[in-house]
Amino acid sequence: MSLTKDPQSCGMELKEGMENRGFQEDSQSEGSTRRAQEQHVPVESCAAGEESYTQIRPYAGMPKEVLLLYSGKARYKLPREILFWLIVACTLTLVALTITVIVLSPPCLSWWQTTPVYQVYPRSFKDSNGDGVGDLKGIKEKLSHFRDLNIKAIWISPFYKSPMKDFGYDVEDFTDVDPLFGTMADFDELLAGMHSMGLKLIMDYIPNHTSDKHRWFQLSRNRTDYYSDFYIWVNCTEGTPPNNWVSVFGNSSWTYDPVRGQCYFHQFLKEQPDLNFRNPDVIKEMTDIIHFWLKKGVDGFRMDAVKHMLEATHLRNEPQVDPNKPPEDVNTEFDLYHDYTYTQVGLHDILRKWRADMDEYSREPGRYRFMVTESYDYEEIEKTMIYYGAPFVKEADFSFNFYLLDLPDGLSGVRAKELVDLWMSNMPEGKWPNWVVGNHDKPRMSSRTGQKYVKAINMLLLTLPGTPTTYYGEEIGMENVNVSVIQDPFGKFDPTKSRDPQRTPMQWNSDPNAGFSDSKNGTWLDIGPNYETVNVEVQKADSFSVLNLYRQLSVLREKDVVMLRGWLCYIWEDLNVFAFVRELDGLNRAFLVVLNFGEDTVTDLSSIAELPDHLSVRVSTLTGAPASFRKSEIKTSKGQGLLLQYSTSQRFHTGHSSQCYVSEKACYMSALDILYKC
Repeated sequence: MSLTKDPQSCGMELKEGMENRGFQEDSQSEGSTRRAQEQHVPVESCAAGEESYTQIRPYAGMPKEVLLLYSGKARYKLPREILFWLIVACTLTLVALTITVIVLSPPCLSWWQTTPVYQVYPRSFKDSNGDGVGDLKGIKEKLSHFRDLNIKAIWISPFYKSPMKDFGYDVEDFTDVDPLFGTMADFDELLAGMHSMGLKLIMDYIPNHTSDKHRWFQLSRNRTDYYSDFYIWVNCTEGTPPNNWVSVFGNSSWTYDPVRGQCYFHQFLKEQPDLNFRNPDVIKEMTDIIHFWLKKGVDGFRMDAVKHMLEATHLRNEPQVDPNKPPEDVNTEFDLYHDYTYTQVGLHDILRKWRADMDEYSREPGRYRFMVTESYDYEEIEKTMIYYGAPFVKEADFSFNFYLLDLPDGLSGVRAKELVDLWMSNMPEGKWPNWVVGNHDKPRMSSRTGQKYVKAINMLLLTLPGTPTTYYGEEIGMENVNVSVIQDPFGKFDPTKSRDPQRTPMQWNSDPNAGFSDSKNGTWLDIGPNYETVNVEVQKADSFSVLNLYRQLSVLREKDVVMLRGWLCYIWEDLNVFAFVRELDGLNRAFLVVLNFGEDTVTDLSSIAELPDHLSVRVSTLTGAPASFRKSEIKTSKGQGLLLQYSTSQRFHTGHSSQCYVSEKACYMSALDILYKC
């Protein structure tokens, strides 16, 4: 039984049997088709008979004929078209909104911007085998320490195979691990363990020089063709250097080699000959080393002593700082203006090529390869800023900012503001700042300023915009140690310049050797005498310890968008206090940081109209602080730091542009809870 359509009445009637037109004779096909076309009645022609048709209504599973009969009627067609165009409009709106959000969204911050960088000096971090010297397995044992501090980027000082004349900065083999620190398998396990915990590993890369035990130097001194010009060789007579250039460690930077019969150049120890970066083969070999470690999966490099990489070829004497000083008495780097040995033309071309090579490994999401340079240019800060690169040519993500290391020299609120502004006012627009208050070459801040100021200095480090760098032990306030035996080569030349005091073993607990080592024969450097009270284990149990303050500020810095991306505005500095605001456009929450680098005082900020009358205490470095302060009477003790939170719709930076800076500028849209470009 089937349904058939009556072409005269536009109705439908039941018909016995089934028709299968597929079995018609071929001779009838053309005629049948023609008759079907002649008998076809458009849906519109049936409209007039709609009122009289009552036999069949639309139903589920209806045949095509019934569906076509009703689909063209206005009451069905109009809603369908309305729904269709609504879907089109909604789709276009969503596409437009998505494009708008993408276009207006500020760039996401990379991993090296959202976390502090922690420097591990491997000799002194943790000894795993009881020989008194730290090693790679020891670092792996203590990875949980970084997680506790909310630190996700670890810079490890050199662990390459080395004769250790300069404790690893004299490299014998750039692609091997020194047995003192373990094996390459130990490194692979450390890297895998770090990545499994979401930690990033930054290696020390030392391009300027090698050890004199390096295979390249041995082949070069024998004039082996390919390696003959890998180092800087100059004709000279023994005992008579070719010019007055001096080494960083003191005395002439030239040493006569009897095997080759020439002098070679070294800006550091005589056991650290400088590579010749005017030789393209040297650049190629050193680039291959970068690729070797990147393929292993390291997340970045700290490029050591880069300003020393090139020297002038004319070999003229460098001008003396004191022209009246006898030339024979010129024996330190500070006796000369280094016009021909520092930051020579061509240096930045090499670094930018390395940056481009690293970018090839940065294409995988979340695997950006970080590059930081070390170049302390003292009063010539404009030279340091060049390492940021040009608008269309990338170089370093930043060069280490060592200027806060000078904070103890004339410690005061004015001095703190001066050093912060020195970097911010010279930094190219839109670049990312960074802050360093200690490293393996400089005395510990706690010993230079006193323990009273340690917490305030850490608060400064973690509340300024940019990336803070923490040297191991600073999170607990470790101090310099007067070691019994000087091991530093710099200290052997000048005992007052020894770097051993700031390199002593990490103080983990109150056990013998401070939990650093199980050695029965002592440790490579003396343990700090205060290790029983200044250690990680003790401070974990004290909610107001240096360690817990560091952790609290580190977490706040990562979680609060104001701290990560907000404006920095100076609002006060005097002999005692340095105060600044962190704020973000569109967000009513803001912070006032008040740091006392002088004596007990009361600060009156009632002249700052953008501040509300009352401010709540979010973090204090001292116990017993009140829950809030009036802006006209903010009382701080010597060495105290306050992080005050407040709500306001007024922005300080809009009326004080000369006092404010922002790097990754963004605004907050509360309606959608998103950031956008502004």
